[in-house]
Amino acid sequence: MTRILGIDPGSRFTGYGLIDQVGQKCRFVACGTIATQGDDMAARLGQIFGQLTEVVSAHSPVEVGIEKVFLARNADSALKLGQARGAAIAAVVQTGLPVFEYSARQVKQALVGTGGAEKHQVAQMVCYLLGLEKAPQADAADALGIAICHAHMRVSLARMAGASAIRRRRIR
Repeated sequence: MTRILGIDPGSRFTGYGLIDQVGQKCRFVACGTIATQGDDMAARLGQIFGQLTEVVSAHSPVEVGIEKVFLARNADSALKLGQARGAAIAAVVQTGLPVFEYSARQVKQALVGTGGAEKHQVAQMVCYLLGLEKAPQADAADALGIAICHAHMRVSLARMAGASAIRRRRIR
């Protein structure tokens, strides 16, 4: 079993989602949204850092998936998103957790089968794959989607590593 933390960073709302991966199956553990307070960006980054540190302490994930920064039309928004992402990464790497980055397109492709999927389609697939009766809040659903994407990538990478090992043995 591997516990995976998915993070959907944002300066106002940062979603997190935890799943347990057993073989090719994923099981829901927890999810939530960190809603930062105030207008001071430094204080909001501190809230993201502190609350994600508590999530890691409470749930003990062993790997983390996080959404990559996308190019936004508004430079100020992109900068704030990058800062929130940095606070989130700092919170998890301080405990030695490995961090894996995925674009929104990769997450949508892994869950829905198309990189241009809508947010509600991702939320529906998260519910279906984890057996949830009701969709979590949007940022938490996105974070669970990131965790599921990472779980799928781990399975694919393990298969590729196994195939490479078999090929190396045959060549020798």
